Amino acid sequence: MSSSDVSVPNSAEVPVRGRGGWDLLGSELAVLFRRRRTWAMLVAIALIPILLAVAVRLSSSTLNPGEGPPFLDRVTQNGLFVGFTAMVVAIPLFLPLTIGVVAGDTIAGEAGLGTLRYLLVAPAGRVRLLLVKYVGAAVFCLVATLTLTVSGALIGAALFPVGPVTLLSGDTISVAESLLRSLLVAAYVTVSLLGLAMIGLFISTLTDVPVGAMAATVVVSVVAQILDVIPQLSWLHPWLFSHYWLRFADLLRQPLDLGSFGQNAIVQACYLAVFGALAYSRFVTKDILS
Repeated sequence: MSSSDVSVPNSAEVPVRGRGGWDLLGSELAVLFRRRRTWAMLVAIALIPILLAVAVRLSSSTLNPGEGPPFLDRVTQNGLFVGFTAMVVAIPLFLPLTIGVVAGDTIAGEAGLGTLRYLLVAPAGRVRLLLVKYVGAAVFCLVATLTLTVSGALIGAALFPVGPVTLLSGDTISVAESLLRSLLVAAYVTVSLLGLAMIGLFISTLTDVPVGAMAATVVVSVVAQILDVIPQLSWLHPWLFSHYWLRFADLLRQPLDLGSFGQNAIVQACYLAVFGALAYSRFVTKDILS
């Protein structure tokens, strides 16, 4: 065999292939955030703390501690609590609803439009496309929680006094540190939604009807939260992806308690591993020509 018969990879092709994945991700994020539906959902999320703050501002009654959602009685004392209260209100339904729409549309949306086969013609392949689709959903999780956090901080500062924050432990921290705690809460909630996003991606590989995948993802979220309040299933609660969703209150204590954050991350990682494997096994055998 002569040297001319040996196929030697061109080194110039390696960077091109490396960039292919980033180009695919950039294209996915561009498509996601150019959609009117995406911006409509983000606007709806931003309105949650705004409506909450306006309602409290216009109300003539004073809430006693423990009435209404957590932190609501502290809003009039410090506007920075608007974001925390809005997060509690949004986590059970509004955030899972938007994540269900985005994650459920990842693969099923492309299949329904007939564009999935063209995406897979690229050298990226099925595995890389699956990863890109999930990263896109994960980025939306982060953007959604940051939108709610920033909107809450701005409307809270506009309508209520802002100053040092008294934590649940009774300690007082500065405004700057409280803003850092707000970002940490946003990171906690983002991590909390990653398991649901992976479940939605898996469901999206099972059908060519995006609406069905979206609805099924939201239903899974609701069912998990119902199971989490049944005492007879207490053995199951720590393994439900929704179990730690509202435990971010531990981040509002002094000293900072990251125990719930770690437990939440472990549970979400388990769901990523299990449903990621299921999505992979389904997608690599999916008939994209049918």
